[in-house]
Amino acid sequence: MLSELLARLLYLSHPQVAIDPAVPVPDWGLNETGRARVGAWIGAGAFAGVVRVVSSAERKAVETARPIATALGCPAEIRPRTHENDRSATGFLPADAFEATADAFFAAAGVSVFGWERALDAQARIVAETADLLKWDGMGDVLLVGHGAVGTLLLCHLAGWTISRRYDQPAGGGNLWAVERPSGDLIHAWRPTETCAPR
Repeated sequence: MLSELLARLLYLSHPQVAIDPAVPVPDWGLNETGRARVGAWIGAGAFAGVVRVVSSAERKAVETARPIATALGCPAEIRPRTHENDRSATGFLPADAFEATADAFFAAAGVSVFGWERALDAQARIVAETADLLKWDGMGDVLLVGHGAVGTLLLCHLAGWTISRRYDQPAGGGNLWAVERPSGDLIHAWRPTETCAPR
């Protein structure tokens, strides 16, 4: 099949986290559900064909990437600048306030909403930090483990879409999109990882 011949860049958002308002958001780890989902993906062979795993340095991304990399027999490469959009100006926000601020973040890409990193700046950062992954000439797929917002911004750039939350991942995290390497041509947008057939 043609799909078996494609070299791909896969972007995986971390699954559910243990929310603790007393802990900085980048230091949140996976909760029991999130860890169980990662284990289930590994058991199902969801990342067959992946030969390189790259991760954000945020704890929740690392806790997603490392078990996958271990199961695949490769290291998890840590890239600190692939972190989620910087929301430290507000810190933890209750769910309703967070969703409203996230809506504004995507809707006003050139504006710093309540001190958050601008969507345009976060997009430029994630594009620059991952450009070499598309160009990498190794055989097999590359898996980049990160976050919903910057993953969406990177997806919008590669697909040629205007930044919009309409392209954001489904709720709950643990979603995957895929593009061809080195072209960056879209194979599929965000989908729950459980619904993505392995190689």
